[in-house]
Amino acid sequence: MAQIDRSRIKELMADETARFLKTHKKSKNLFERAKGSLLAGVPMNWMVRWAGPCPVFVAEARGAFIRDVDGNRYLDLCLGDTGSMFGHSPKPVVDAVRRQVSRGITMMLPTEDSVWVGEELSRRFGLPYWQVAMTATDANRFSIRLAREVTKRKYVLVVHGCYHGTVDETLIDLERGVVVPRGGNIGPPVPPSTTTKAVQFNDVDSLERALLPEDVACVLMEPAMTNRGIILPDPGYHDELRRLTNETGTLLIIDETHTLCCGVGGYTGAHGLKPDMITLGKPLASGVPVAAFGVSQHVSDRVMERILSDGTDESGLGGTLTGNALAVAAMRATLEKVITRQVFERMMPLAERFEKGVGDVIRSREVPWHVARLGVRIEYHFCPDAPRNGAEADAAKDAELEKLLHLMLLNRNILMTPFHNMALISPSTVVRDVDRHTAVFAECVDALLS
Repeated sequence: MAQIDRSRIKELMADETARFLKTHKKSKNLFERAKGSLLAGVPMNWMVRWAGPCPVFVAEARGAFIRDVDGNRYLDLCLGDTGSMFGHSPKPVVDAVRRQVSRGITMMLPTEDSVWVGEELSRRFGLPYWQVAMTATDANRFSIRLAREVTKRKYVLVVHGCYHGTVDETLIDLERGVVVPRGGNIGPPVPPSTTTKAVQFNDVDSLERALLPEDVACVLMEPAMTNRGIILPDPGYHDELRRLTNETGTLLIIDETHTLCCGVGGYTGAHGLKPDMITLGKPLASGVPVAAFGVSQHVSDRVMERILSDGTDESGLGGTLTGNALAVAAMRATLEKVITRQVFERMMPLAERFEKGVGDVIRSREVPWHVARLGVRIEYHFCPDAPRNGAEADAAKDAELEKLLHLMLLNRNILMTPFHNMALISPSTVVRDVDRHTAVFAECVDALLS
């Protein structure tokens, strides 16, 4: 296997930083100006995690491309970290939003669109009842509250390396078997070991030990991990997960926010999973803030009385803008006309082509890396074999190399997700876009090895 010279990484980083500054002068000026009024110089702090000495300031985004304030045009493979998984501003959603804005944005009353959305989500995901939320964080937080109400238990079980938004119970790491606050967790309200149990993904034995005391209200889990890079479940893992949760009276919540990349019914639909609850987030309305969570008949039967009680507005579920007419209209347009089987039939072959192109470069250059695919989501790890859990993915992480590779791609007009090496294929992506990435990826690897 070829080895990457660490001094070469530093040398290339200096060159690429200088190249970036020459072509992003307006972004740099805006960033300096923004530091006077915005915390960290950006409207949300994670925006500073993009490669380069300042974030790229966007002028417009359409389909699979973004143009910045300096006039640079990028092939967008990040797509808002799945918020615009199905392309920027798809026409059916733009039209629906425009119509609804003129009719009313939020009235704290249901619209006919909400009925259609509930019926469609039931059809796609197999759970009978749905509620709308604003974000996947909300959907996960509300689902946890319902699980505690049903089971009268306090613990939530998650996997090390998970991401379920900014839910307090899930911002954890597992260190030597102990649940601790995640390194970047600002101001955790309580020690997470008092609310949360954690296991490594694909570890059935640890899962069984954690559930046997029958004090866990719910397991909250992505069906395939995405926040530490794509980590696929072992054969039979989901069968064991469902068996153990059933046997211990633990509710199973599947977070499909990122894994909607697997098909119109997400990983759940593609693989026939049978969870008690499902949470969905940012791709649902093509970037308009909205989310949803579905519940089984069993859960519904046990929470409906409390939901309909006089104190329902203080239940901790929802807010004044939740389920607003604009968000629901955008969700209906996205589900009806954007997230369709026909769209996935076009995207899947492109994702396979992307995976093969990256894999061919890795093999031909003999670098000790690995590429994985989950539906139309593709990712490369800096290790020769696919990680089976978050700990293995953490051990393979190379932050310095990752930052350089992202900056090299950005300087060649390709955007990858800043937090890891993830790319998404959208309905607007075409063959030449995929092949362009393969060529640039090869150029970057060759530069590292020269």
